[in-house]
Amino acid sequence: MDFIKLVEYYTNSVIESVNNRKIALPVRYWIVFVTVFLPLLLHGQLTAPGALSVRYTSYPSSPGVKDPVFVYCSLTGTEQGTLTATRPGGGGPFTFKWFRWNELTNSFSIADKTDSGVTSSTISNLTGGGYKVEIENSGIYDTSLVGWIVFDKPPYAGAQLKNPMKHCNYVALDGDTSATVKTFRYYDVVTGIQLNLRNKLTFIWSSDPSSTIPYPSIEIDPITFTPPLEDVTYSLKVNSLACSSEASFFYESIHVNADFTIDPAEGEAPLEVNLTNTSIRGYIYQWDFGDSTFSDLEDPDPHIYYKPGEYTVLLTIESERHCIDSLRSAIIKVDPSSLNIPNVFTPDGDGYNDYFMVESKSMRFMSMEIFSQSGMKVYGFSGEGEILRDWTGWDGNVNNSSRKASPGVYFYIIRALGWDDIRYDSKEYRGFLYLFR
Repeated sequence: MDFIKLVEYYTNSVIESVNNRKIALPVRYWIVFVTVFLPLLLHGQLTAPGALSVRYTSYPSSPGVKDPVFVYCSLTGTEQGTLTATRPGGGGPFTFKWFRWNELTNSFSIADKTDSGVTSSTISNLTGGGYKVEIENSGIYDTSLVGWIVFDKPPYAGAQLKNPMKHCNYVALDGDTSATVKTFRYYDVVTGIQLNLRNKLTFIWSSDPSSTIPYPSIEIDPITFTPPLEDVTYSLKVNSLACSSEASFFYESIHVNADFTIDPAEGEAPLEVNLTNTSIRGYIYQWDFGDSTFSDLEDPDPHIYYKPGEYTVLLTIESERHCIDSLRSAIIKVDPSSLNIPNVFTPDGDGYNDYFMVESKSMRFMSMEIFSQSGMKVYGFSGEGEILRDWTGWDGNVNNSSRKASPGVYFYIIRALGWDDIRYDSKEYRGFLYLFR
């Protein structure tokens, strides 16, 4: 493990410990400096290139001594470790004497290597155990560093469905984890008693393509009630201190999703609404249009709402495996009938206000008669359906001829019936209009 990661891990541990206590901020900075950086300036540094994790010793005889425990991952059983000792701040050269822990004598009594006249020293091809390096410089500088090397192995990871029988509304995952190496052994350097460092497991579920998995790094057997609508591969990755393993399985989705769009969602009667079905795995379809009409087609024809009011469409689908889902649309608003009659128009061909046109909504039938002041009928219209929708109004010509009506005052009579059965035939729909040219 490189020196930067080592310092980062140790510094974060100290900061976390300090922050948990009610200590003034300047004092916290001083504690971190004295605890972390001052020792690094005064002593050597021990790193382990290739180590994937580092922990620290907890000696019963020396609680304040925290020697690094470097954790390597052993995939084949032939991996070996490396240690590098350096003297920070320059200077030197130094003599580095390496020793290995002897389990028979409970001491660092096995001489390994000596490097003289150098500023750093590395030993490699190391097996698990404890190592000590003494750094000397003719009595001017003298210190020793201790580190432990341990080897992790890939943990066990198992992933499968909780139940062999798939369920329509959820997916239950079944994960299994266990550490191949439960603990790592090291020794109290004063008393020689054996100590154990527990391995640590973490895990995380994922899927490809990505889908919802609740608490994927907390729940080992998560249940998702938002099941995937497409086939996915579920994977469980298990991490120990230095190794990782992964298990996965393919999941063929059986889940249904009722979905559709409506257009338009608002307008006057009769309102024709297009329905676009985008459901997944539907086999049986039931459309309820909200006006006591229904359809069992996968893609129904546009639906027409004749009566003003508010409606919703409910789609219920069922798959071949009898999974059911439904969706209700947003509110469809069909405007109530209304009539707005202008009292002036100017049929002069300028493209503006050239027609006497009644502004109406949701009208089922309408008729209009227009008379001159002498009582002569100059225009008449009566229609419903397409004829009413295509009607553009009176263009100012007498009885649809090419003869233009004279400017002046005219009298209209309008009778209409809305799709909501409201009748427009009272005196308020009779009145005068002004024609200007």
